[in-house]
Amino acid sequence: MQGNLSAWLVKHALIHRSLGFDYQGIETLQIKPGDWHSIAVILYVYGYNYLRSQCAYDVAPGGLLASVYHLTRIEYGVDQPEEVCIKVFAPRKDPRIPSAWR
Repeated sequence: MQGNLSAWLVKHALIHRSLGFDYQGIETLQIKPGDWHSIAVILYVYGYNYLRSQCAYDVAPGGLLASVYHLTRIEYGVDQPEEVCIKVFAPRKDPRIPSAWR
């Protein structure tokens, strides 16, 4: 099931994979490591201006590593801010993910 943000990214030809929604109804997207910086900038411009949390986990022993970003779109006067979860998977032998900070 595709969410609003995924539909917007498709409309603008931005490569990603929709992973559906988590147990709280938060849209989850997968982004390739090489696309992360540009997608992060686009999401910031789109209004996701707050990094609520960032964590990483080992997907499977000897397998991929994942970096997870929980972004929030905070607007004044809005009681329920929008949230999105971004997952970036990297190979264990070269686990490089560009920083969104520049």
